[in-house]
Amino acid sequence: MTSKYLKIEESNGLQYLKIDNPLAEATVSLQGAHVSWWRPKSTTEDVLWLSTDARFEKGRSIRGGVPIIWPWFGQHPTDNSYCIHGFARVIPWELVKSEDLRNGATKLALRMVPTQEVKKQLSYDFSLELVIIIGESLSTNLTTTNNASFPFVISEGFHTYFYISDIENIKIKGLESAVLTDKVNNFKKDIEGDVITFSGSEFDKVYLNNSNDCFIEDEKFNRVITVKKSNSNSTVIWTPGENKAKKMGDMGAKGEWRRMVCVEAVNALENNVVIYPGKSHTIGSEIAVQEY
Repeated sequence: MTSKYLKIEESNGLQYLKIDNPLAEATVSLQGAHVSWWRPKSTTEDVLWLSTDARFEKGRSIRGGVPIIWPWFGQHPTDNSYCIHGFARVIPWELVKSEDLRNGATKLALRMVPTQEVKKQLSYDFSLELVIIIGESLSTNLTTTNNASFPFVISEGFHTYFYISDIENIKIKGLESAVLTDKVNNFKKDIEGDVITFSGSEFDKVYLNNSNDCFIEDEKFNRVITVKKSNSNSTVIWTPGENKAKKMGDMGAKGEWRRMVCVEAVNALENNVVIYPGKSHTIGSEIAVQEY
């Protein structure tokens, strides 16, 4: 079965899946199974942020949208030449199936292609699949299957960039009293207080042992973005701040970083996942928007 709302396009040597159904529009790059754009037709503003300087090139990660984190979080533990947050977001994937659901949404099933680059960076046998449902909400479910004869450990998640009116206009709720690791402050452990707000400086915290949903309240856009999680016990909140944004080559025009915040459904650090031989594990996220 193939979705009637799906088109496959190619640009700069990369293939893209274009979805335009009755509920939403989206673009998914087959490099990295990367949702670079999604917008419900009921919303006024975009939901995902994509840098104007995003690099759509073979072997390069795309700045914005929903990059996949897998199979490690942050730098590779022994080789800094490898891609930050793992290779899943720069490796080719293939479309296995597409279908239109009764509610008007479109379902895509993708699978990572086991290239020589993958085999070089990971010694054990696995399969990795992603199911995306594009509709009034955006659902992503990433499944890792252990095809090896021994257990292995992974980090995983969705490094989602959200489009906002301004970093100092928003509040994030749902992580009150959560234990956190502050990456800006030498990974110091702390406990979150009340609602999260931002001053414009760099903010990079991993909230541990926490499966709560998060809510991005944006009064200027008159909306709340809900980030629901399944089988995710860590949440990352990140904004680069002006100084770091200036040093990054793909964060867009001056001040563009102020229009984004990352709220990431992950399993990382103490919440890494052990997968036993013959077993599978799925992490999921669902994004929805409510305007008022």
